[in-house]
Amino acid sequence: MTHDGGTPATSTVTGQWWDSAVIYQVYPRSFADSDGDGVGDLAGLAARLPYIASLGVDGIWMTPFQPSPQVDQGYDVSDYCGVDPLFGTMEEFDALLELAHSLGLRILLDVVPNHCSSAHPLFQQALAAGPGSPERELFHFVEGRSSGPDSLSDLPPNNWQSVFGGRAWSRANPESDTDTQWYLHLFSPGQPDWNWRNPAVGEYFEGVLRFWFDKGVDGLRIDVAHALFKADGLPDAPSATAVVDGLRSNPLVSDQEDVHEVYRRWRTLAEKYQPHRLLVGEVNLEPARAARYTRADEMHQAFAFAFVKLGWDPAAWASVGTELEAARQAHGAAPSWALENHDIVRSVTRFGGGAVGTRRARAALLALLGLPGAAYIYQGQELGLPEVDVPVDARVDPMWARGGITRDGARVPLPWTAAPSLHHGFSLGSSAAAPWLPQPAGWGQHAIETQQQAPGSTLALVTAAVGLRRQLWEQGVFTADDGGSWRVEDGNLLVCERSPKFLVAVAMGTEPVRLPAGTVLASAVPLETAGWLQPDNAAWVLRE
Repeated sequence: MTHDGGTPATSTVTGQWWDSAVIYQVYPRSFADSDGDGVGDLAGLAARLPYIASLGVDGIWMTPFQPSPQVDQGYDVSDYCGVDPLFGTMEEFDALLELAHSLGLRILLDVVPNHCSSAHPLFQQALAAGPGSPERELFHFVEGRSSGPDSLSDLPPNNWQSVFGGRAWSRANPESDTDTQWYLHLFSPGQPDWNWRNPAVGEYFEGVLRFWFDKGVDGLRIDVAHALFKADGLPDAPSATAVVDGLRSNPLVSDQEDVHEVYRRWRTLAEKYQPHRLLVGEVNLEPARAARYTRADEMHQAFAFAFVKLGWDPAAWASVGTELEAARQAHGAAPSWALENHDIVRSVTRFGGGAVGTRRARAALLALLGLPGAAYIYQGQELGLPEVDVPVDARVDPMWARGGITRDGARVPLPWTAAPSLHHGFSLGSSAAAPWLPQPAGWGQHAIETQQQAPGSTLALVTAAVGLRRQLWEQGVFTADDGGSWRVEDGNLLVCERSPKFLVAVAMGTEPVRLPAGTVLASAVPLETAGWLQPDNAAWVLRE
């Protein structure tokens, strides 16, 4: 589905391609390693793009590959308009983009506007310029508080806590007797927050967007989209011991009204390009608040975070689904569904682990692909990968060092082959260093090559479901106006009625339950008895 220039065409199914899209999230570090250094890279991704295209998805979202000290695996950016040599070159990115478009795949990149790396040239210039300088006005440099009459700025400016654990402030120059300022970092000390109340910051980022849009990138996923502005005066949080959970427990650091004007400007910029560029927000707020970021003149999509974190609980699914539908009706944009990403415990493990967790994760993934709105699949989710218990001495997540939490278990390199050579095919050369995160024993049982030849595999289920989803859009069974009416029926049968024509059913109880009347178009595993859904199974039903 391309036009002459190689850029994927606007969907003929709906007004915009993203209304019906399935996007595959790529974590480049862990996808495919072309040069054998143990880290995935752009050339490895390019070599494996045909696999992603074979899934039938509409595009990929790539987590950061820009230059970075890698304190937070690339979310500490030191150059927003470059490529880190760890991943390759800009020429390799350009080739990747061209190849993706030739395969009908759009490319979404991460942009990280809340914070940068402490190695970013503008932050280094701010450190060197000293207190009171215009360079420091690009960030949050503030005088500390004193613990007593003989102390000078020996305490941080307020009690804010970092998402990664510990205080959210570090001294700018701890060895100096004259520079007594502290700088704000809601994440690690290597990730200073930009001061978005300075218009120069907004101008800088509009230049970043233009750079990638001019290259032909199809859209951007906006990291921590709700946290750019902090409360005026940077006052203390109500609780000095509060830990920031997704930036929600301290409302002073996120969801400030000023942030919406940023996305209005970005939407205007995105619509100056043909085709229009997509803006997707990481907005980790309650559904009613998150939906405000997708009003008609702001971002096109925001991830349904309340859904991402669900366990295997029909009442919770129905409650969150109902909230998301109310938000859609209030603001117009359908939810963007996901059950996994690089920050979340994999659904197989979250839903119980082992054979039970695998069945439930399959059912949940089929359900997700049938819900109204766009769907995002994280690499390895289509294989039913479980969370890995990475050995303590191999963990690299900064959250582990500062807060005792690790996200490494969802980031372990993919198994491409059943055989252990070249780390189950993760490395594409003739030799390979150990992967940046170790693959566990038995990892090859989930291998892509094995599942491609197994009709009942999770990979086969996902590929078939994505294809059927596209057919239902083309036939008009699915439309951009679909909503979701959620309920729990007897036997813990979760039902999302997408329209009078179509519903998704998930059996979350312990006994088989009768399906609503209609034709079963798909199920996560074959039905044992016609008209009945066994536990931990899901089905798509076309209403009669």
